[in-house]
Amino acid sequence: MGGETTSALRFPQGSGYKIRVREYPKLPPRLRWIFAHNPLFFVTFCTYERRKLLALDAVHAAFVAFALKANSQHSIAVGRYVIMPDHVHLFVRGPDDFQLGPWVGMLKQALANHIALPKTSLIWQRGFFDHVLRNDESYGNKWNYVQDNPIRAGLVSNPEEWPYSGEIVLIDRA
Repeated sequence: MGGETTSALRFPQGSGYKIRVREYPKLPPRLRWIFAHNPLFFVTFCTYERRKLLALDAVHAAFVAFALKANSQHSIAVGRYVIMPDHVHLFVRGPDDFQLGPWVGMLKQALANHIALPKTSLIWQRGFFDHVLRNDESYGNKWNYVQDNPIRAGLVSNPEEWPYSGEIVLIDRA
């Protein structure tokens, strides 16, 4: 392993542990080979304590504006998405240097500016869930499941009725 580990961590003296634990990079090295160029991510993030704060025209407009700007200025493509009252599902693909974590953080911040809560209130659950779609996984099949979220939540009777979903950029995926 040519230089993939950074430093060795030691447990404090007297802790009873006499082993050394290596500190590994955040991204497993094999992922660079499996998903070398422009992986397609399925992302979900939630509001703090699953509060119903997101199904608003202003939040939806802010989401669309953020996604359009990300595409035009940074070649980050947000494909299909659903904004539920307490969480967001989206598909996103970026250039080779795309860093998903900071991007999701900026998206959360952009949406938070359109949620009417005191500035000291927590809006977001920490972190997010992401899944890289492998070549044999179907974007369409995953989307079919996601777009039915408003039906399963009892908000609409068919997905076309839900006003807070759509597709920003067509992501071609078999």
